[in-house]
Amino acid sequence: MTFAYESHLIARILLSIATLGYGLVTVKADFNATHATNPRWTPHARFHVVWQVLSYAGVGLISLGLIWIGGPMQTERLYLAGLLGIAMYGGFFAALFARPVYGGLLYDENGYLPFKAPIGGGKWDVNVTAFTAMTTILVLGLISI
Repeated sequence: MTFAYESHLIARILLSIATLGYGLVTVKADFNATHATNPRWTPHARFHVVWQVLSYAGVGLISLGLIWIGGPMQTERLYLAGLLGIAMYGGFFAALFARPVYGGLLYDENGYLPFKAPIGGGKWDVNVTAFTAMTTILVLGLISI
């Protein structure tokens, strides 16, 4: 197996960071008492979060392979990895904006609570903040291809 280092290095690094955001960080963030083992969640909801996180991890591994393993169509594979990231983060933002339709909330009282905003006052949600940053990195990675 050869690794692709010769071209698009900045894009590969940025796309990798964005991929690790949905493919690895979610494992750490969601496999604990705030989500997957949260006794206040129904067992079926816990099942869905574990399924979601494991799916994200699998897609993340595939994306990292597209980004770093050498072979033909390297540019196209970088775009495909980026599109997979858009699907992951896009799903989050679609759920965010659709909350009024299904009665969703950004956090539970026994989960990750909003934190004091570093600028502008008020409170910021952990997920919205992290996923906005990761989406920005993803877009910069796509632009740099």
